[in-house]
Amino acid sequence: MTAVTRFGYFLSAEERNPREIVRQARLAEEAGFDGLWISDHFHPWLDEQGNSGFVWSMIGAISQACSLPVTTAVTCPLSRVHPAIVAQAAATSALLTGGQFTLGVGTGEALNEHILGAPWPSAEDRLEMLEEAVHVIRELLSGRLITHEGEHYTVQTARLYSVPDVPPPVYVSGFGEKAVKLAARIGDGFMSVQPDADLVKLYRESGGGDRPVQGGLKVCWGPDEADARKTMHRLWPNDEIPGEAAQLLPMPRHFAQLSELVTEEMISAPCGPDPDVHAAGVLAYAQAGFDEVYVSQVGPDVDGFFDFYASTVLPRLREETA
Repeated sequence: MTAVTRFGYFLSAEERNPREIVRQARLAEEAGFDGLWISDHFHPWLDEQGNSGFVWSMIGAISQACSLPVTTAVTCPLSRVHPAIVAQAAATSALLTGGQFTLGVGTGEALNEHILGAPWPSAEDRLEMLEEAVHVIRELLSGRLITHEGEHYTVQTARLYSVPDVPPPVYVSGFGEKAVKLAARIGDGFMSVQPDADLVKLYRESGGGDRPVQGGLKVCWGPDEADARKTMHRLWPNDEIPGEAAQLLPMPRHFAQLSELVTEEMISAPCGPDPDVHAAGVLAYAQAGFDEVYVSQVGPDVDGFFDFYASTVLPRLREETA
């Protein structure tokens, strides 16, 4: 088992309104979590989740409400937001957080990226676009005047004036072999929501070396396991949809239609009040070789979750991974 260096909290912008996101960031710090993930969506996965605040505004507010490091999990810098604008947002976020910002990027989902009317590229094209986008972002984060004429992006005599002394790291997410190898080649770290030791091994052997690997999962703490499982099934059945649907479906209603095939018995996330169940869900990532694990509470009992993790789960996790 790896010695996990950080246990963080995953802020779900699809399920929480922006003010609640900021409140939970404060609660996470008070509970003893070490960092924050925050999702970047235009749409929620399901209408039932009900939210999709603008991530960069929320990061600005979080930076003034708590002192935890923040990572986007993840931003897609391909079409909905041009990589030059992502670079500016990342630079500002790094300044506001005092250098404690990490730009997590990935190839995104049609759910969010189709909204401006451009065709949804193939997986191979999206990886190619991501590589060029990361190059543009890094160039701009240098603070130099740049012009870029690439296959997918054009930047004309652009310069970021508000940049941190040290550019924020760029972590790359992936779950397929090509994406993992790209992350190893261009990323300062790797991100995944699957506790898959083979992916971590591939990343490290493909050039990732000892760079950080972050993972994330959802849980539903509650005093009754059956009720917690019902809550998870109501709000996040889409997490159990296999394959490429998450990248290809364009509307929340499509995910709702496919989620009708997901039964309560198929829910694999830790649910209920048993600390052993929650610890096992998080430790699966440690056992797979992840350095950092971010946990998101699903459902309304957020305050109870933070009390439970602060008093019971986090101490156990740190003891198990010391």
